[in-house]
Order: sequence, then C-alpha cells, then structure tokens
Amino acid sequence: MEPEGLNRLLDEAGVDAGRFRAALALLCDGGWWTLADLVRRTATSRRGIEALLREAGAQRSGERFRLTAERARAYRELLGEGPDLPADPVAHLLPRHAGVVERMEKLIAGGPRGRQALDHVAATPETVVRRALLLGARFWLPGSRLLCVGDHDLTSLAVAMIHPGVQVTVVDLDERILAYIGEQAESLGLDVRTRWADLRLGLPPSARNQADLAITDPPYTPEGVGLFVARAVEGLRDPERGRVLLAYGASERTPMLALKVQGSLHDLNLALEAMYPDFNRYSGAEAIGSAADLYVLRPTTKTRPAVAARVERFGTAIYTQGPQSVESRPAGPPPGPGSEPASGPDAGPAFAPEVLVGDWPKEASPRVPRARLSTWLAKPYAASPSRVAIAVPAGLEAALPRLLLATRARHVRAHLAEPLTGLAELSAPLAPLYEITAAGTVVDAVRMPPPADETGRLLRGILDNAHGKLANTWREGLIRAHGHLTKKQARAVVSEAAPWADDVTLIELPWHRLRGLPEAVAASLRLAAATGPGAGPPAG
Repeated sequence: MEPEGLNRLLDEAGVDAGRFRAALALLCDGGWWTLADLVRRTATSRRGIEALLREAGAQRSGERFRLTAERARAYRELLGEGPDLPADPVAHLLPRHAGVVERMEKLIAGGPRGRQALDHVAATPETVVRRALLLGARFWLPGSRLLCVGDHDLTSLAVAMIHPGVQVTVVDLDERILAYIGEQAESLGLDVRTRWADLRLGLPPSARNQADLAITDPPYTPEGVGLFVARAVEGLRDPERGRVLLAYGASERTPMLALKVQGSLHDLNLALEAMYPDFNRYSGAEAIGSAADLYVLRPTTKTRPAVAARVERFGTAIYTQGPQSVESRPAGPPPGPGSEPASGPDAGPAFAPEVLVGDWPKEASPRVPRARLSTWLAKPYAASPSRVAIAVPAGLEAALPRLLLATRARHVRAHLAEPLTGLAELSAPLAPLYEITAAGTVVDAVRMPPPADETGRLLRGILDNAHGKLANTWREGLIRAHGHLTKKQARAVVSEAAPWADDVTLIELPWHRLRGLPEAVAASLRLAAATGPGAGPPAG
C-alpha cells in the first residue's frame, strides 16, 4: 500500500502539516471518529479534514470514520513519533475547577440556542473556564471590573464563579441571552450586570469608561471585529493600562481574511501584547477548525482618537451570514416620512415631522432638522418636537422600543425595512406611554394622556425620562408620591424593590426588566407607604 496521495497532502501543507499529522494520529488509534470531533481536536478546517480522510482511505459508517488495522500500522510508520503540541497556558489549572466546568456544561446546554444571523457559535465549557483562568493568571483581578462585549458563550458566569471579587458587566443585543444570564447570576449569587445594546448604535452609558478589562468574541468579519473591539476600548476606565481580549479565528486556508481583520485592529492603533493560537474551541464553526486564537490587545495613546474617528463608520452589516451579513445588499432608505399614513386614507392630514431621525433621503423634507440614531439614543433632543419620524434600517429592528423610549414627541412614526412582527410584545411594556399601531412597514406611536392612579403616575414619570438614571428618577418620583421620605430612604426603597436599577438608564435596561417594571414600581410604593417618617431604610 503506497500512501502517495497522503504524502502529497502532507508535503503541500508544508510547515502546517502538523495539523494533519495530529488528525492522522487520532485515526490510527483504531476507534471511530466523527468529522466534527477531528476538526475540533486538531483545530483544522472541515475541508482539510475531508481531504485527509479521502487521501487516507478511511472507512465510513454513517457520520463516523476510522482506518483499517493495516492502514493504521502503515501510517504509524509514516508518522514516526507523535507530534509535539504547544503547551496550553492554563491546562495545569483546569483540574482544580472541574466542578465549574461541569456547571458551565449544564448552563451552556440550558441556555438560548444560537442565532445564525448573529454568528452565534457556542464555545465549549472548557473554553469559557479557561478564559476565566487565563484572566486570573495574567492579571490581578481582585476589585477589578470586566466588560463582556457580547456574551453568547456565558463567559461572564464562568469568570464570576471563579473570581467572585470581579464585577462583571455584559452588553448584548440578544434579549434572550441577557434574560438568561441575569436569571442564572441571580440564582447563583454572582455579581453580573446585564445591559442591552446594539453596538452599531453605541455602548450603554453605564458601560462606558468603567472596566479594567474587556473580552469579546465578535462576528468574524473585519467590520464586526473592528466594531466590537472599538466598543470594548470605549468601555475601559484607563485605556493605557486596560486590556481587550479578543477571540478570532480563520481557516488555515484563508490567511487573507485574518490579515484583513488584523488590519482593522492596526487601524485602531492597538498593540498586540500576546496571541494564544487555537485557545478557543467551539461546538461548530468547522469551516475554521472549530477553533479561534485569543488575542491580548493593549491600547496606546493613539487608540482612543482612532476609535472616535472610526467607530461611526462601521455599517449595519457586520455578520458573516444572514440579512445583516457584509455580503447582503442593504435595503434602500424609506420613502418620504409622510408618504404612508399608518391608519389608512381617512387618518386626517399627512404626517409632517418636525425632526427626522436616522438615514433619510436628501430630498425628504430637506428643511427639517435631522439626528442620527446613535445620537437620539445617547442623549435627549434639545427641542421638544410634537412629531418625529424615525427610519429604522434592516437589522436594527431590536432598537425600535428604545428609540420610542428616547422620544418625547406626541406622535412618533417609525419606518421599518420589513413589516413589524410581535406588535403585542412591543406594546406591552410601553402601554403606559404609547398607543402603538402598525400597518405594513410603518409603526405609529401616539403618546397616552397621563394616568390618574399613583402607580401609573410614578411609572409614567420613569418612562418619560428614559435618558436619566433610572434609580434617580424613581427615587424622586417616590418622594413626590410620599413626601415624608428622605432621599436616602427613597433610594433604599428602590434598591429593595429593584436591585438591578442602580447605575442604569431605561434605554439600556434588558427587555425582561422593562416587562417587570410595573410590578416593581407597585412594590416600591407599598414599601414607601410602610416606611414611616424618621424611620431608617426598609428592612430587606
């Protein structure tokens, strides 16, 4: 038996043949292997493993492969001694934390399923624990703050379990992930805070300039990596001493993709302090060998200016697949803001906006003031317009509730790229503020009159001040409702009724918290009524 094809494959791989030799050594043990397991164990692309199996003449049974005893003996002679693999920097620490690995395995299995359109691929339980161990081995963590820029992998929970002295903040677009992390952190008594954010529109106020370290596993496009890392830098308290840890991988066959991504990091003037090859392993992502490198990036004095100059240039298409992929054709801007009355031809005069928010055609209401979506979310508009038109591009539909909260106008008309789905889900938390209707791609939100009951007034006051710190607005509302309360007492009532309300604005509050806000407001009023004049804070 002459393994000519196999020899040719190894010769063509050159210095990168170690990957194929490692996979061949696994096959020589006589057992059955799935293609996915060979990919993950050797960090070799699916195409590479497929070529190896073909040239090695492996037997196949369903999705499993093995070598005959004769071929295995011949290939062992070809391989000689097994390949020496580089040492894992934290493998010696992993046995001490077997319990955390087991718990993370259950947490990941019970978590939300990945969304292909958001490039979700789950890291293995061992990977998220090793990330936490590497953070502790490389940096002094007691009393520090970590920002997770996106966290479908649940790295935040692993870090909080292994390093309880670290305060962890998670920002993510996926409401399911925020709800799951919040629920599990509360159940386990972990210091993990969750914030909603579409990073294309900015970092939440409570996550800016507060972290000592940031970690991200972004979409693997130059645009996605550049945007997520830029937001991570914005989250650092001291950029010249902080670090950003980045998980990024590319197939051994596509070095140009890696070069483009590294170019986006270079454009941000980041120094590469370390890079651990194939550190991250995944259940999936076989095109890149189910593995990604871990970069340790150090900002320089030129990083913050570069981030400020470039972060607004990233488009909405940052993913590798789905309608928001970099290869998808962006939807055109909406028609004129008064062209589609949401309530039919008998709705009265045409909608005449006083402010246009988002990307509108130049010819649409040319004399009407305009504002960016990111600016609209970041701070209150200086004037008090009665009618506002908002253009919501494809891929940013999840921002619609926050854009409505950020608007104080009597009538808001939002133009979407696709017809709205889930009107009831959208309307429920905003019902005290707006009457919301939808027709096709147009959504109308008309402000409701102020409620008469005590709970409704306090809730409405909170919803009317979405840019302010939630705890402060809530506290002042309680004092107006119960004049005997001191500021300290009112703040203690808020902390008792909603411990998640500290240092957060309404706009960045996760959706499950918004849904629970009416109940929490009612509870705070009951606590306030039970707090007598001159009494201390309410008992927990």
